[in-house]
Amino acid sequence: MMDRLDELLTVAGPLLQRVDEVLSGIGAPGGHGVWRELRRVRLLPGDAARAVAALHPAAIREAAPELRADARTCADLADALPLATSWTGEAAEAYEKARRSAAEHLNGGPDSLGHRMAATADLADSLIGWMLGIRADLAAVLTEVMISTEAVVLTTGNHPPVDRADAAAAIGARLLRTVADGYDEAEDLLTGSADLQNPLHV
Repeated sequence: MMDRLDELLTVAGPLLQRVDEVLSGIGAPGGHGVWRELRRVRLLPGDAARAVAALHPAAIREAAPELRADARTCADLADALPLATSWTGEAAEAYEKARRSAAEHLNGGPDSLGHRMAATADLADSLIGWMLGIRADLAAVLTEVMISTEAVVLTTGNHPPVDRADAAAAIGARLLRTVADGYDEAEDLLTGSADLQNPLHV
């Protein structure tokens, strides 16, 4: 399903192409903020916008409910492991040790299977929210730059190279800053979930 960003990119394609061409061919004024944003994103504005448009929340939306269901199953299995109530001795003690270990593995502390599944589901929900957010932010900026004076300079008439460079830099800086700030947020999300990257010890 297309959203506002998808619709805008269809219309803004020629403008973005012009921004990329000018920045690649003419460059930008020395000391302009677009240089900092180019270093942050390492993509031209048009490529960066299309990279954001390639983020599809639907691709992971179905994963979170399934992970939560699996986490509940782990909890139920841990609770269902029977106690050794009708027998005693070494065999009973060995069984109880194994039962506690299995229960802990299924649904114990933060390293348990159930906890990691629930945490992964939380991360999936957060990433969905982030994708929707950065797509909406970029769509808002695209809406503004498409009707800007800079867009007119780039898409009409035969303006001097310096004017085109200024216009492309202004538009590029706004687009790239939005993308860069959004990706910083994603990096924070992933950093906060770094423990999930460690293998589960069985």
